[in-house]
Amino acid sequence: MTHVMYGSPASLFSGKARAYLDWKGVDYREVSPNLQIRNEVIVPAVGRMIIPVIELDNGTILQDTSIIIDHFETAEGGPSVYPRTPRQRFAALLLECFGDEWLVLPAMHYRWNYNEEWILEEFGRNMMPDAPREQQLAAGTMIGQQFRGFVPVLGINEATIPGIEASYEALLADLDAHFAKHPFLFGSRPSIGDYGLIGPLYAHLYRDPASGEIMERLAPRVAEWVERMVKPSEPLSGEFLSDDAVPDTLIPVLKRMMREHVPFLTETARMFGEWHAANPGAEIPRAVGMAPFTTGGVSGEGAARVFSLWMLQRALDYLASLEGDERAACEALLKDMGGEALIDFGMPARLAYEDHTLVVA
Repeated sequence: MTHVMYGSPASLFSGKARAYLDWKGVDYREVSPNLQIRNEVIVPAVGRMIIPVIELDNGTILQDTSIIIDHFETAEGGPSVYPRTPRQRFAALLLECFGDEWLVLPAMHYRWNYNEEWILEEFGRNMMPDAPREQQLAAGTMIGQQFRGFVPVLGINEATIPGIEASYEALLADLDAHFAKHPFLFGSRPSIGDYGLIGPLYAHLYRDPASGEIMERLAPRVAEWVERMVKPSEPLSGEFLSDDAVPDTLIPVLKRMMREHVPFLTETARMFGEWHAANPGAEIPRAVGMAPFTTGGVSGEGAARVFSLWMLQRALDYLASLEGDERAACEALLKDMGGEALIDFGMPARLAYEDHTLVVA
């Protein structure tokens, strides 16, 4: 029996998982979840409707792309998307967090403020491929209402949109300059950092037509990287740069994370600490309030999502595992990128992802 991925072409995190599975050479097939699959497979197994979900050939259900990737890294063996050397591995984990958790801002903005009519039809086609167009659009609109509702919660509004667009266009310029010199973030092999970036940059910002035109016009090398990621010509190939090199062209990208994302994560951690102290043993909510952020020089407030702390914890756990010269090298890298706040980051409680749910470990 082949592994099954329940996913969708329009889904941000399906894009991340699919690109990895294709590069890793995993034997799987993708199934778009209809109502029956939602009600009989995904919701009973996971407790809520979410994609992607992997059903392994032994019936085990995996959810969350980082867990999916880590499973197949172990199960399949072979070349890894995790660099072995400390600076590259730490930077790659940081960029996975940045892509997964911060680039949702431009991803959701451009989808719902530039591509709404197109994506509603796309949702309907995926849900009801054989239905008349009117039924497809009605179904797509029903699905889209939920996702559209996340836009203001994330802090995307008339006041913040200019900053979101300015930051995204600057990020595209930085990545375009990097991909002029390197096919992937850390050499000729994709890393876990590449897979963090590919979700938003492919499924929303490249594939949606209006935002795809913007990417190809402003950053054609980023568009070429997207194509390399989603259509790997040589799976399981390539090497990471020698001597644990983190290219100078990546430093502007990492500086943007430290400048925009890390202060938001710091405030999220503070708010989660207060919530945890006041609610011992309670189920962790998706967000613990609205936290301030600044992007592209514009300030706003967005949902303080606890899951983002779990993603950051993955990178901080690796940093904590290092000693001596390896630890010093990563701390020096943080100082080069303005990330001193991460050296002794105050994580209020250790988090774990168990039975498809975020819990205090």
